[in-house]
Amino acid sequence: MTQKPSPGTERASRIRLMAFDIDGVFTDGSLYFTADGDTMKSFNSLDGYGLKQLERIGVQTAIITGRQSGIVAARAKELGITHLYQGVEDKTVALEELLAKTGISAAEAGYMGDDWPDLAVMSRCGFAAAPANAHGEVIQRVHFVAAARGGHGAVREVCDAILRAQGRYDAALAAALGA
Repeated sequence: MTQKPSPGTERASRIRLMAFDIDGVFTDGSLYFTADGDTMKSFNSLDGYGLKQLERIGVQTAIITGRQSGIVAARAKELGITHLYQGVEDKTVALEELLAKTGISAAEAGYMGDDWPDLAVMSRCGFAAAPANAHGEVIQRVHFVAAARGGHGAVREVCDAILRAQGRYDAALAAALGA
């Protein structure tokens, strides 16, 4: 008997654009400040490789975050993320602008967030994901919850889930193996 895919898998199979929050998703949510008031963040290299895999299969990636940070801009540039929205108060407005710019429908867009400021934009997207340590209200409302915590490979898990849902994971892995 063939098992029917989960609703989250079906939704992930349609994704053409995946957007992410930063603090608590790409990072563990900790904010480190120097004596001069500069902010430091730590990113997981597994997450970055997952984003590159999405880009390779034609899924566009974006960051929509409430904070403004040169560190985030540098990381986005390093990863080739061209859609960067920082200092955003209403993430839904940024998403609508991004959808209009790319011609992608909300049903084909996903968002990964971890806290209440992400709920409205997540509910607008066809696919919503959260790290394991997201706020409980967020976890109750998403289609995919990573086993990993934010900053510890949660982004990579959602990237891999999209690759699997779109039937592209095995080919990506074979390419990595040199096959």
